Amino acid sequence: MTTLWADQALLPNGWASGVRVTITGDRITEITPNTPPSGTRLDLLLPAPTNLHSHAFQRAMAGLTERRGPDPRDSFWTWRQLMYRFLDRLTPDDVQTITAFVQMEMAQAGFAAVAEFHYLHHGPGGLPYANPAEMSARIAAAAAQTGLGLTLLPVHYQFGGCDGRALGPGQNRLGTNMDQFATLLDAAGTAIAALPDDTVLGVAPHSLRAVSPHALAHIAALRPNAPIHMHLAEQMAEVAEVLAHHGARPTEWLLANADVTDRWCLIHCTQMLSHETKSLAQTGAIAGLCPITESSLGDGTFDGVAYASHGGRWGIGSDSNIRISLAEELRTLDYSQRLRDQSRAALATSAKSTGRALFDAAVQGGAQAAGRDAGAIAVGKLADLVALTTAGPNMAGLTGDTALDVYIFAADDRIISDVWSAGRHLVTNGHHHAQADITAAYLKTITSLRAL
Repeated sequence: MTTLWADQALLPNGWASGVRVTITGDRITEITPNTPPSGTRLDLLLPAPTNLHSHAFQRAMAGLTERRGPDPRDSFWTWRQLMYRFLDRLTPDDVQTITAFVQMEMAQAGFAAVAEFHYLHHGPGGLPYANPAEMSARIAAAAAQTGLGLTLLPVHYQFGGCDGRALGPGQNRLGTNMDQFATLLDAAGTAIAALPDDTVLGVAPHSLRAVSPHALAHIAALRPNAPIHMHLAEQMAEVAEVLAHHGARPTEWLLANADVTDRWCLIHCTQMLSHETKSLAQTGAIAGLCPITESSLGDGTFDGVAYASHGGRWGIGSDSNIRISLAEELRTLDYSQRLRDQSRAALATSAKSTGRALFDAAVQGGAQAAGRDAGAIAVGKLADLVALTTAGPNMAGLTGDTALDVYIFAADDRIISDVWSAGRHLVTNGHHHAQADITAAYLKTITSLRAL
């Protein structure tokens, strides 16, 4: 049993003072406000969100694609070619080491768990490993080392486009047909079996370009109660291809042809028209937003204001992991709305400040998208918690929503003091418990990769 005491804490019904939180195993078992200090003393305690979209291996190429290529209009598609060339170099050992480093950074940024959208399955040239889920096992090994909660989402990626053309160069390490994917999914379940009980296995049809309509329905049925994640409406070229082949825009087609419910998480959604935004919001599905990556790749702007006005739910992911920062993701999302609409406090409501509205949505949406029984400091929920220090100049004397506003818009991750994932104490005084070993291994790996 672990006892925490916070000077202030964000509970489901709002802010409370002098809050004692008892953790037994992986769950919160007691919450008592207005109590004298006891146990581990904290300044400000929040529910910790789940990072709902990550390609861990891409962290190793962060910042290395900022030169313009021969194309006068560099884009997502030219970046993708560079990414494919990079992933051809990666061994299972590399992936495990990079993933552990990424998960450590996520914990230090305030995330308690991650939904890993995992599509790097095979060896160079597309040759399957003896264990078809070798790479899934390496992600599981990284989670065992870091303690970060894991929702593993093996990806089905079969075609190079809506016309069913073969995968192109650089994609052969990703590809599966339906039988191969079913086998890989079962093996991935075996790979994560030794991880803690809060671990989740979901499924991920990559996109409408990469899977057939038949495969989409089949994949959804393979794990009928599990999370299902898919890229949707990220790029204008994707919209044009889906429209030309299927006769409808991506979001239009998906909502007309799939049973999109609250177990779905649609990633990016930066190229939707107003009627699509409204329709997707009304399904109860999560829009999986990755504002730093979407900015980096020039994807476009998700209409968060309209989505929220229709009751839409969303969460935050770090996608390419070019930067791993919860506060920066939330800030970038809100600033994108302000720039588009020439407004301020774009996502604030009459009841909540901007920071509070952003944080609440990210916490609740991330838990739903990951199939994780978290999302609040409440009895019975997983003990996914993040503590902020208010001792420094940015946060001194601040309470409640104002403290969240300053954390997101004026401070940074250095004010994160502690993080728990399902009761596992991962970060203490801003440092992950295995930081030295994980960082040393990553430095060795990244130095070797950059020398190639």
